[in-house]
Amino acid sequence: MSEERDVLSITDDEENDEFEDEGHLPEKHGTLSKWTNYLHGWQDRYVVLKDGTFSYFKSASETAYGCRGAVSLNRACVTPHPFDECRFDVSVNDNVWYLRAKDVEERKLWVGSIELHKEQVTNSPDLASGIQPYIHAESGYGSENSLKRHGSLLSLTSGTSLSTASASSFKRGRGLREKLAEMETFRDILCRQVDTLQSYFDSCASAVAEGTVHDLTEHDDDIDDIDDYDTPTSGSSHPSKIGGLKGRDLASILQQHGGHAPDFKGEAYTFKATTAGIIATLSHCIEIMSQREDAWRKRMEREVEKRKKVEESYKSVLLDRQKPIVFGGPDYEEGPHCAINEDEFFDAVDAALDKLEKEEERKLNPVGKPMPPPAISLSPNHSLYNEINQITGEHLNYLEEKNAAGEEDNWILIHEEGEMKVLKRELEEDGLVIDPLKAVHTVKGITGHEICHYFWDLNVRMDWEGTLESTRCIEWLSEDTFVSHNVIKRVWPASQRDALFWSHIRHVISDDEEKPDLWIVVNYSTDHPSVPPNKYVRVKMNVSMACQTLIEPPNDSEITRDNITCKITYTANVNPGGWAPASVLRAVYKREYPKFLKRFTSYVKEITANKPILL
Repeated sequence: MSEERDVLSITDDEENDEFEDEGHLPEKHGTLSKWTNYLHGWQDRYVVLKDGTFSYFKSASETAYGCRGAVSLNRACVTPHPFDECRFDVSVNDNVWYLRAKDVEERKLWVGSIELHKEQVTNSPDLASGIQPYIHAESGYGSENSLKRHGSLLSLTSGTSLSTASASSFKRGRGLREKLAEMETFRDILCRQVDTLQSYFDSCASAVAEGTVHDLTEHDDDIDDIDDYDTPTSGSSHPSKIGGLKGRDLASILQQHGGHAPDFKGEAYTFKATTAGIIATLSHCIEIMSQREDAWRKRMEREVEKRKKVEESYKSVLLDRQKPIVFGGPDYEEGPHCAINEDEFFDAVDAALDKLEKEEERKLNPVGKPMPPPAISLSPNHSLYNEINQITGEHLNYLEEKNAAGEEDNWILIHEEGEMKVLKRELEEDGLVIDPLKAVHTVKGITGHEICHYFWDLNVRMDWEGTLESTRCIEWLSEDTFVSHNVIKRVWPASQRDALFWSHIRHVISDDEEKPDLWIVVNYSTDHPSVPPNKYVRVKMNVSMACQTLIEPPNDSEITRDNITCKITYTANVNPGGWAPASVLRAVYKREYPKFLKRFTSYVKEITANKPILL
C-alpha cells in the first residue's frame, strides 16, 4: 500500500487522511429482538456495535446504567440462520446470542457491520488486545534521485531548507540504503563547501608568497604623502583600497588567512577520510543487516507456511467436530427444524413429566375460585346450544353402538393393567398425530356420579391434574356448562400449550329398568373473545368421561361402597398442534393416559371414602 502511494505521488495530507479512514471503525446501534428465555421468548433490546465490541442494553434510555452483556468480536462467529431470514446468531465459545431483525435487509446490514468490525479487530493488534487505536502517519525516506536533485540546491547556510528536505526524505524513504544515499549526498555537499574554503585559503597563501602583501603596503605609504588622496577620484585610482579597506588591512587579512591554509587542508583531509570511513562502515552494516533480513524473511516464510497448514488443519477439525450443544436456544424449540432428534425429544419430555409428578405443591388458581354456577339451564337461543347437544349426543350414540356391537376390530390395545384397558387408532392429519384413544376401566367403591362430578368440577381440578399450570372459568353458560381455559405446564423442549373448551355434565336416565343410569362429562374445544390465541400452542380436543354405576343388592342391610362398582369409558380425540414428532406423541400418550386414569380414580376413591354415597 505504501509503495503505491509513492507511485501515485500523493501528498502527506492525503496519506494521513487515507490512514484515518482505514483506522476508523463505523459505529452502529439500533433495536433487535433477542431470545431471552423460555418464559419471555423474544424481547426487544437496544444493541451497540462499537470499537470491535458488540453489547446490548434493555432499552436506549438505559444506556447510562451500563450494558446487560457484551462480547468481543475478535473470536466471535456470526451465523445467519438457514431458515429464518430475519435471524442471525452471534456466538463466542458456548455463549450464544440469538437475534432477529425486522426484515432481511436489516439483517444483512447488521451481519455486514459485525463482519467488518471483526475483520478490523482481527487485523489490528491494538484492537485485538482491547487497546484503543491511535492513527500514526507513516514515516518514509526520499528516493535516491530526489536526494541528488535536492543536494545540488543545498548549502551550509540553508539550514532551514536542509531540515525540511531531511524531514521530507525521512517521511518518504523506504529503507536504510536510501538513508545512506541521503547521507552521501549531504557529505558531497559538505565536501564541495570544504573545497571552496580550501581554494580561498590557498589563494591567500599564494598572495603572501608572491609578495602581493608588500606591494599593498608600499602603495598605502605613497597615498599618505598625497594631499588630495581623499578626492572622489583618488579611491578608484588605487587598487590597494578595496571595499573601504586600506592596503595595510588587506595585507593583514591575507597573511592571517594564508596562515590557515596548511591546517585547514589537514582538517579537510581528515574530515573526508572520516566521513568516507563512516559511510563505508554504515554500508557494511547495512549489508550485514540485509543478509540477516533475508535470513529472517526466509524463516518467516517457512513459519507462515507452517501456520497456514496448521490453520487449515484447525478449520478442518472445526468442521468435523460436533458443535457444542447449547441448550436453551430457539433451535431446540418444538418446530419443523428442531435441532434434536426424536429420541432426545422424547427423553426431554419424559424427564420433564417425571419432574412434574414429583412436585408436591400445585400451583393455585391465579384468579381465585370460579364464580358459582347459575341455577338456570342453557337457553335454546344460545350460540353453543346446538353444538353442545350435538357433540354430547354423538358420544351417547357411540356408547350405545359399542355396547350393541362389542369392541371394534380396528382398535389397538396399547396398555392393560387389571381391569383397565387402553386402546387407540393410529390417525394422522397433515402429518400431525391425532390418534383417537379409548380407555375402559372398572373401579369398586365409587359411583359414576362421583367420578363425573370431580372430573367436571373446576374447584378441584388442580388437586388431581398435575400437568396444569393454571385453570379458570371464563364464562358460566348454565348450571351444568361453563367455558374453561387451561394453561398446561411447559415440558421442554416442547412448546407450552393451552386449551379453551366448554365443559358439560349430564345425567342420562335409562329407559330400560335393567340398565343403569349414565353420567357423562364432555369437554370440547371452542373460541371465546376474551381468550384469543396468543403465545401458547392451542390444543384442540373432544373428550368424554362416561360412567355407569352397578349396585349389588346387599343382604338385608344398607348399601355400602363395597356394593358399588363403577364402569368407566373414557375417550379422547386430541390435536396437540405444533410440530411435535409423531413417535414422541404416541410414546407420551401410551405412558400418560393409563397413568392419568389410574391417578384420577385413586383420587376420587380417597376423597369420597368418608363421604356419603353420591348416586
